[in-house]
Amino acid sequence: MKGIKTFLLSVVSIIIVASIAIAAGEKKTQPVPSALPVAAKVEEITGEVRAVNYSAMSITVAKKCKDKVLEVVVAVDNKTKISRAGEKRTFGDIKIGDRVVVKYTEVKGRNIAQDISIKPSKPPSQEKETEKKGKPTKK
Repeated sequence: MKGIKTFLLSVVSIIIVASIAIAAGEKKTQPVPSALPVAAKVEEITGEVRAVNYSAMSITVAKKCKDKVLEVVVAVDNKTKISRAGEKRTFGDIKIGDRVVVKYTEVKGRNIAQDISIKPSKPPSQEKETEKKGKPTKK
């Protein structure tokens, strides 16, 4: 009888230890959230303003790449820095046809401008000089 009690006590002990081990192994460890936000990748496009949507506070910038035209719609918010020739400007200063350099990040599927630099347009006299220099002369 003593042998049966010892055997049963051993089996119960093994079951208890095994269930504790299984329960400990089933705990899923949760990743610890980072205190620092992941930095979004800053993109840049240089091109011509094709559209300005004042109600949506956005611009469409077109850049010609080989035979294709890449268009990017970028939203402007109160954190966007806008400048022309180093001077601070506003969203209202951006016009269709302006050459711009836009640095932006994608946030929740939207492109948000961080910095817009409006490039000075060439005076008409410089454009004509460039055209004259670019054409070969006939002999």
